[in-house]
Amino acid sequence: MKKEMQGNAPSGVVYFFGFIGAAVYYIMHATCFWAGVLGFLKAIVWPAFLVFEAMKQLGM
Repeated sequence: MKKEMQGNAPSGVVYFFGFIGAAVYYIMHATCFWAGVLGFLKAIVWPAFLVFEAMKQLGM
């Protein structure tokens, strides 16, 4: 079981850095406190937006 978990580590790091980058981007562009909160929530789910747009472009 330990070997299976080690295989997922690189994707977790990519998601974490993507989350940090998205959070910084959205919060820096926020015009008020609640826009910053919404930006933080968007940063959590950014991969879903990315996959959705990619699948839409591929015609899936």
